Amino acid sequence: MNVSGNDFGFKDKFLNTVFHPSDFSKDSEIAFAHALKIALSANSKLELFHVTAELRDSNLNDFPGIRQTLERWNVLPEGITKRHLADLGLHIKKKIVSNSDTVRSVLHQLKKNAADLIVLATHQRKGISQWLHKPIAEPVSRQSAKMTLFVPHGAQGFVSISNGRVNLKQILIPIAHIPDPQPAVDTASKLAGILELEKATFILLYVGSKSDVPKVNIYEKKNWTWKTVARQGNIIDQILYMENEHAPDLIVMATQGHEGFMDDLRGSTTERILRNSRCPLLAIPDIQKH
Repeated sequence: MNVSGNDFGFKDKFLNTVFHPSDFSKDSEIAFAHALKIALSANSKLELFHVTAELRDSNLNDFPGIRQTLERWNVLPEGITKRHLADLGLHIKKKIVSNSDTVRSVLHQLKKNAADLIVLATHQRKGISQWLHKPIAEPVSRQSAKMTLFVPHGAQGFVSISNGRVNLKQILIPIAHIPDPQPAVDTASKLAGILELEKATFILLYVGSKSDVPKVNIYEKKNWTWKTVARQGNIIDQILYMENEHAPDLIVMATQGHEGFMDDLRGSTTERILRNSRCPLLAIPDIQKH
């Protein structure tokens, strides 16, 4: 089924709060640019969060400068104030806490202040955050059951930190019968909508028989192209093959988390893709499980 622009609801509130835990590293700056751009485009609140062992080692000025970044992006003129940020519909909150358990601190903050999207920098080799080289990104995403955008170590992503421009031309959406693929398709469409993509290609990848491809509703817009590809083989291998073959700017996929003992050892499908992917990955939790 194809859905027209008037029916899809792009004008509905997509994101109320974007949450970005930062370790103040270069990789986190790239993730910050994505969090800021998405929050700005969605007229959302942006919450920046940092966990440190000693509070005296960090202060709020260590976070990337919001106003300086927006000036560099030519969104605002030089010398603007916090009031100008509010005029843009952008509300900023910054917080630093002292705790040796980063995951627990982040989850506690998310419990206190609900977020619709988490944006995290991750280490490409092992799918972990740079914070103390401990596994942070995956457990935060999995345990919070929140939509999470992972920006891999060393990747430029689809938002330029230097000028704020969006380079999001191809979006790969792996689909299956379980979990329900529709939320991933909807989210990819809504994200493209709020970022005002004039031209985009969405590739629906199903690993299995062509006759068994799940049916999903897609959003039709001028210069937006939808393609469906069915391939045989291991699902992770095929997703990574498609990434290498088509060089998408973003992967959007539904995730169920860990399903059993072997998944606990190897990680979920989403986590294993994350550890080998070179482009940002947007994980959509299965709301039926939560």
